[in-house]
Amino acid sequence: MHLTNLLCFAFFANLPLGYLRESSRKFSLRWFVYIHISIPFILAMRISYDFGWEAVPFTLACALAGQMLGGSIKRRRRP
Repeated sequence: MHLTNLLCFAFFANLPLGYLRESSRKFSLRWFVYIHISIPFILAMRISYDFGWEAVPFTLACALAGQMLGGSIKRRRRP
């Protein structure tokens, strides 16, 4: 159950960040922040749930999927 919470948090926290990232200039400070701002929270949650390094690839995949889906939603909503 804790792993599901962690993975859902990684995905859903990155949805709005991917949405916002899509409208910022690539490789700008804002773009960089939108990509990386969720990492400390995911790391804290992973440590509090007592997961080791084996959970990192799964959380990274969920965070990436959230970023990509959020960016995709922003691109589709553009006129």
